[in-house]
Amino acid sequence: MKNDINIKNKRAYFDYNLIDKYIAGIALLGTEIKSIREGKANMTDAFCMFIDGNLLVRNLHISEYSHSSFFHHDIKRDRSLLLKKKELKKLKVKGEEKGYTIVPLRIFVNDRGFAKIEIALAQGKKEFDKRDSMKERDSKREMDRALKDR
Repeated sequence: MKNDINIKNKRAYFDYNLIDKYIAGIALLGTEIKSIREGKANMTDAFCMFIDGNLLVRNLHISEYSHSSFFHHDIKRDRSLLLKKKELKKLKVKGEEKGYTIVPLRIFVNDRGFAKIEIALAQGKKEFDKRDSMKERDSKREMDRALKDR
């Protein structure tokens, strides 16, 4: 069975400068992992924060599983992220500094069938940085078109 689940948070790449990336496990219920395997998750408003020493992802929208019974999971509940203590400590120290935040980048299913989430320590971009990224993206697109037309 090939796992081609790769749900991305495209907004994070546009809004933040990514400094450090981590791969974390995510504590899910049975119907949540089944929905993720169907590709029914949305990460646009998701963010990570520490509560009582645990790293949680908030506002991660995982739709209800279509074939479940009357028992459904809460669509936007807080989900615990599973990292090593050393990584958690490093993220906590850096995340508390002014201007830094922890953002989820993508959810994927590894070859063992477990859902993983890629998170990054990030710094918010200013408006002019966003304009620069848009110009860079547009110029790359034009160059690709020019090479394709040849």
